[in-house]
Amino acid sequence: MDKGKYYLTTAIAYTSGKPHIGNTYEIVLADSIVRFKKLNGYDVYFQTGTDEHGEKIQIKAEEAGKTPQQFVDEVAGEIKRIWDLMNTSYDNFVRTTDPMHEKKIQQIFKRLYDQGDIYKGYYEGWYCTPDEAFFTESQLVDGKCPDCGREVHMAREEAYFFKMSKYADRLMKHIEENPEFIQPESRKNEMVNNFIKPGLQDLCVSRTSFNWGIPVTFDEKHVVYVWIDALSNYITFIGYDPEGNHSELYKKYWPADVHLIGKDILRFHTIYWPILLMALGEELPKQVFGHPWLMVGEGKMSKSKGNVIYADDLVDLFGVDAIRYFVLHEMPFASDGTLTYELVIERINSDLANILGNLVNRTVTMTNKYFDGEIMAPSEHESIDDELISLALETPLKVEKKMDELRVSDAIDEIFTLLRRSNKYVDETQPWVLGKDESKKARLGTVLYNLLESIRIAAVLLEPFLPETAQKIYKQINTDKTDWDSLAQFNGMVPGQKVGTPEILFARIDAAKKMEEIIKINEAKKEAEAPTEVKKEEAKEVKEEVVEAEDDGLISIDDFAKIDLRVAEIAKAEKHPDADKLLILQLKLGDEVRQVVSGIAKYYEPQDLVGKKIVMVYNLKPVKLRGVDSNGMILAAQKGKKLTLISTLEDIPDGAKLS
Repeated sequence: MDKGKYYLTTAIAYTSGKPHIGNTYEIVLADSIVRFKKLNGYDVYFQTGTDEHGEKIQIKAEEAGKTPQQFVDEVAGEIKRIWDLMNTSYDNFVRTTDPMHEKKIQQIFKRLYDQGDIYKGYYEGWYCTPDEAFFTESQLVDGKCPDCGREVHMAREEAYFFKMSKYADRLMKHIEENPEFIQPESRKNEMVNNFIKPGLQDLCVSRTSFNWGIPVTFDEKHVVYVWIDALSNYITFIGYDPEGNHSELYKKYWPADVHLIGKDILRFHTIYWPILLMALGEELPKQVFGHPWLMVGEGKMSKSKGNVIYADDLVDLFGVDAIRYFVLHEMPFASDGTLTYELVIERINSDLANILGNLVNRTVTMTNKYFDGEIMAPSEHESIDDELISLALETPLKVEKKMDELRVSDAIDEIFTLLRRSNKYVDETQPWVLGKDESKKARLGTVLYNLLESIRIAAVLLEPFLPETAQKIYKQINTDKTDWDSLAQFNGMVPGQKVGTPEILFARIDAAKKMEEIIKINEAKKEAEAPTEVKKEEAKEVKEEVVEAEDDGLISIDDFAKIDLRVAEIAKAEKHPDADKLLILQLKLGDEVRQVVSGIAKYYEPQDLVGKKIVMVYNLKPVKLRGVDSNGMILAAQKGKKLTLISTLEDIPDGAKLS
């Protein structure tokens, strides 16, 4: 059975650090889809990998005392390790530092420039370093990045621009004529109404403020901006040739059937990427699916919140298939899902241990007990069997329909409906009662056959989601009928063969004991990580942030003349996302706004500072404090445990220079 080709990609993971379980969800989701497509008869190609260029990576590498290449090599290795740990079956793990990819990106950039789609200009706007994206004032949300919610800063630099507006009408036409192109529907409406209809601005596609990127061949002070570099991986690594000599792999699999991505990067994949392909004269992907986020408790995972959970830690606690089941089943189609340790334990106990594991265990155990393990031919059919058999034969078609719509959680629910019905069938037929009556042996054999066959069908359908568990079930019921065609009839189990030995698939978890274990593990990790960070932070605060009242060091008049002190009004104050002792201040100096990071969080609440006028060192060399730019220093006096910010007696206008 060959249903044709199916090419699925994930977004390539940014190599800025170890991926948490929310990042890992995407690769598990993708893997479940491609495994099902293979089972369903498709010729599948599955690509994932890492995005390895950009300013953020260069900064992190410098902070770690490594070259950018050393840094991304380590992080990419860690990402691949976790993808492998989660038993994902990708065909190609790509890296954008691959020389082949870099050369093709340079050729693509030059081609777009030569055909007039790229031109040189200047960019001035609000820049988000974590997202490496520029925004206009109107695009900001409460003065912050509309994508990640972090602080932005004003930046200006020479750049090359891509003429987005040239292709806007064509893109809109494509979206209207292909209603499945952007899914879910809510994501499509967001892109059309918020970005396309208001008018597309030309896109910045090169940078000069850092050099960790692919050089522009005809202007080497520029590097290719991350989105042309990263997005093009979907075609470069399957053999796209900018000169038209495409590989057989490219001819076979492009266009992609699905780009599976997080909802936060939908704009880049449904606007920038299609327009880039249009400019290159290539077909557009058939669908871009923006999946929701996996939240921890009530919020998104964040190191600053201390709620980051990693896949390998969860696997150590619960096992690979248990975590695959949880993230796949608990994520709704279009809204965010929630992960807590308590919920994981509850799902393992209720769904995996009770509904699935208990059914398999007692069915195999009863077959061994009553028939010495032999599978009996069904011979005494009763009307009560019809509902189970009918549901077992309908379930593959129901699962297929849900998977075609990428409704993975709903597909799993269909399988568990069959498992629940099988458990009910056990209660209805009471095989332990039939086993006491020799005259009921034929009926007992039929009941156990029906259960074994229902389990076989469920196991085949579960394999894309729980691959290791499915293999264990095949072994216990002793079947090699695990292909899609075998699901069409209710006769896959072979009478006369013997089942294997029953084994526990998922042991029930003592929730209270497990939570105690988790709390101890997390506390031990915090203790191990905290001291170094605390010492570093305290050192930074003393060195860069606080002018001690007791400091009696002497300087010359010439030294003092070098210091530019100005009055500034605190327009905004908020806590640093990654340091409890730091505040991020936006200081107003006339028409200028300066960002300063200050170690005063234990002395002042952010809301109490807004509107205060203070004195700052205006000409201090900019630094980064825990990843955030600080452009100046505020003055304070400290005595004992008390610290007071330096201000003026009179109400001096902000921006005034002290002399």
